[in-house]
Amino acid sequence: MEKPRQRLSSLINMQMMGLGVASSFALQESNTARIFQTMGADLGKLPFLMLAGPVTGLLMQPIIGHYSDRTWGPLGRRRPYFLGGAMCAMIAMFIMPNAGALWLAAVMLWILDFSLNAAMEPGRAFTSELTPMSQRAFAFGMGMLISGGGQVIGNLAPWVLDQFHVANIAPKGHIPDTVRYSYYIGAVCTILGVGWTVLNVREYSPAELAAFDDDSPAAEENPVIRPRHGLWWLVSGAAATGLIWSVVSDSVSRYSLSVLTVGGALFGLAQMYNAASRKTTFLTHILSDLVQMPPIMKRLALVHFFTWIALFIRWPYTTPVVTQYVFHSTDPTSAAYNEGANWVGILNGSYSVVSAFVAVLLIPPLARRFGNARTHIGCLCIAIISYLLVFVIRDRYMLFIPFIGFGIAWASLNMLPFVILTRTLPANKLGIYLGIFNFFIVLPQIIVSTTMGPILRSFFPHEPIWTFLIAAMATALAALAMLRVKEPLATAEVSRRA
Repeated sequence: MEKPRQRLSSLINMQMMGLGVASSFALQESNTARIFQTMGADLGKLPFLMLAGPVTGLLMQPIIGHYSDRTWGPLGRRRPYFLGGAMCAMIAMFIMPNAGALWLAAVMLWILDFSLNAAMEPGRAFTSELTPMSQRAFAFGMGMLISGGGQVIGNLAPWVLDQFHVANIAPKGHIPDTVRYSYYIGAVCTILGVGWTVLNVREYSPAELAAFDDDSPAAEENPVIRPRHGLWWLVSGAAATGLIWSVVSDSVSRYSLSVLTVGGALFGLAQMYNAASRKTTFLTHILSDLVQMPPIMKRLALVHFFTWIALFIRWPYTTPVVTQYVFHSTDPTSAAYNEGANWVGILNGSYSVVSAFVAVLLIPPLARRFGNARTHIGCLCIAIISYLLVFVIRDRYMLFIPFIGFGIAWASLNMLPFVILTRTLPANKLGIYLGIFNFFIVLPQIIVSTTMGPILRSFFPHEPIWTFLIAAMATALAALAMLRVKEPLATAEVSRRA
């Protein structure tokens, strides 16, 4: 039998966790660069300082997915991870704006990023397990609508507090009160939103899930495969690291680039250990599932990879670009810089509002008419145009045009690839495969964090605007990769009936 359709109130309860977590993500997106620059970080160091979070996510997301697939207790399967992540995120958000030192702020970002991903990583599996295929696109859209509200809260909080005359300027090395209080608001929203979902939603038990027939692939165990390319990864990573240390003279660039190559070598060691071991551990399952990804998942992973390259370029550099080119200040202690930083929150809030309503009102009918894959290609093209507009616009109000485009693309990114993907994944491995799919969100962040600093210092040390041109090119590659995604016929038919 098919899963019963959820009532609107149930869908709202299911997605309320997104309200809180999205507010924290939005605060992180709009204010991390501001916090780090206030504490003395230069433009070239910004991506490197943001590296800790994605490294942690790369390691932990598949582990969370693996164990959440196998968890069942008083709080169900996915909800324990929601709650644990939210509690850790709340603590980090109270500490980060009061860190007082750059290294401690970076550590808190590490903890915050990991905690938010721990809360959100099982979220799409959670939605998929509770909704029938015919309702899934609408459920994801409702999640975008509610998360959009959280993003608005996070993005606009510093500006709103400024309107109530909360101090928006602070002495050198100190975080303005508007930012500090905004993080406190985000912490409270996170725990309340996640707590609402945990208390008001009942998950289906493993036995109940096994009884449903929602057109997912058969829930069967794939044979365990132990990849044996570890030596190649180890030698290549070690050789690349040696080359970097012999050629690159700048210490920050050297350490940044080495993170990527050392990571490749460690990945090789993990494969070699797994191949030599006779035990079957979570590492065995993760590596085995990684090499057995469904073909359509591999194609969507490439799309995600290039899309998120662009996003991780945009997020840390939006504040430096807007403050320098539109508000004409690079001094974090100046009134003009802090006014521009608040304006970035308003711009991000505008795309959050757009994405929320587009997800419910525009994307579903377009997907029914043209298919999920073609609709997503169109939205990626809108993102390309938006990046190019930021590259040339110098008026604060005209910037709303590209940010509306970012909102449309963001809504599509968080819906359509997952509507296609969850249709093709076995029901008993939603968590692990979605965790592996998040590799292609985390890897771009690591690549941007390790390469954009050296690129910026080498080619345009005082002109961060060029980062938006690079982002446009990365998004163009994502759109081209999406042309290779041939949506299964059954998925298109379900989209038309939704």
